[in-house]
Amino acid sequence: MNLQQLIEKYPLIKEMQNTEEVIWFNSNQTKTSEALRNITVTSEMVQDANDRLERFASYIEVAFPETAKANGIIESPLVGIPTMASAVKELFKTEFNGELLLKCDNDLPISGSIKARGGIYEVLKIAETLAICEGLLTSKDDYGVLAKEEYKKFFSGYSIAVGSTGNLGLSIGIISAKLGFRVTVHMSSDAKQWKKDMLRQKGVEVIEYAADYSLAVEEGRKQAEQDPKCFFIDDENSIDLFVGYAVAASRLKKQLEQLGKMVDEDHPLYVYLPCGVGGGPGGVAFGLKLLFGDHVHCYFAEPTHSPCMLLGLMTGLHENISVHDIGLDNKTAADGLAVGRPSGFVGKTLEQLIDGSYTISDQTMHQLLTLLADKENIRLEPSALAGMTGPIQVAKHGANLQNATHIVWATGGGMVPESEKVTYYEMGRQFLNR
Repeated sequence: MNLQQLIEKYPLIKEMQNTEEVIWFNSNQTKTSEALRNITVTSEMVQDANDRLERFASYIEVAFPETAKANGIIESPLVGIPTMASAVKELFKTEFNGELLLKCDNDLPISGSIKARGGIYEVLKIAETLAICEGLLTSKDDYGVLAKEEYKKFFSGYSIAVGSTGNLGLSIGIISAKLGFRVTVHMSSDAKQWKKDMLRQKGVEVIEYAADYSLAVEEGRKQAEQDPKCFFIDDENSIDLFVGYAVAASRLKKQLEQLGKMVDEDHPLYVYLPCGVGGGPGGVAFGLKLLFGDHVHCYFAEPTHSPCMLLGLMTGLHENISVHDIGLDNKTAADGLAVGRPSGFVGKTLEQLIDGSYTISDQTMHQLLTLLADKENIRLEPSALAGMTGPIQVAKHGANLQNATHIVWATGGGMVPESEKVTYYEMGRQFLNR
């Protein structure tokens, strides 16, 4: 099918080509129970990931003392943002029912983004497997022993590699180096310089590419294949990453219960997830569907210049179509979302579960970043604001939001240097004043 035929079949592509903010509702969505029958990832896999993270809690607490308060569990708060909700309604001149909450993955310890979930989890699983196979560890041991020098020396005989636009590279690099692995992060041209600098300061080898995310991943995969002792963490296809992200759902369920929030037919939950290649938001959405079924509505949020998952899901072409194929440049200030081609694994897993996807401009993300800092004193990076227009988008298109709870997933910003935060803020201020 050529481009003209695609546009005729999917007229929304024309608006996407013009970098307009659009929303797409998934006509392939089915009942959650039916969709789950066709998916190879299971609730048992997610539970296994949860159990493994609990086994590693004693190690995390020793290796990263900032996690001591949570007993080595890597988790973020869920907070109400009522002042921001009012500001968003005023900015877009649109009302929506329901309470607005922020899932603060920007505050996740160790690497300050959603990638601290799946990324750290997969490295921990690799470390556990190696240590058990070598007879250095059993699943009944106190994993705090892994912080000892003898284990670091053992892990230094192996290496970890990953391709990243930034945040996944940070999480993989930080935890791998701490364990003792040799680490290489292949980073695309979109990655921020401060992220590259931070990784190098932690002893991580950073290889830079002039091209975008897809090439960085491809080159990283090729190089890793040449070394039998190198583990490549594949953001596009990894089930381990996916289930690591999915663990967030059961923890969110507890937080909602603590806030007295019900999720049922009369009290729907809407969750808005910034999306790049799809692993993080896809894993979270899958975990939420396992727990809440048809009572949770999950939407991906992408930059107007990089709507790869929307394009892949809408056309059913998944990884076989890129934003470049419809004339978009994949250039965005939301570096964590600067992905031209989506994960086929995630798209095919979620194609009957996800409610929809929408796009947001860089200007809007910056405006919302500044508003959130002013109204709630919360500072994020631009990509983490992509979810903030979700309630506006679904309200404009007639969704029934009576008694709804809205959760915007704040995917990152905790590691951003102060000077960068000021730059982000001032840019948003300029856009608001226009």
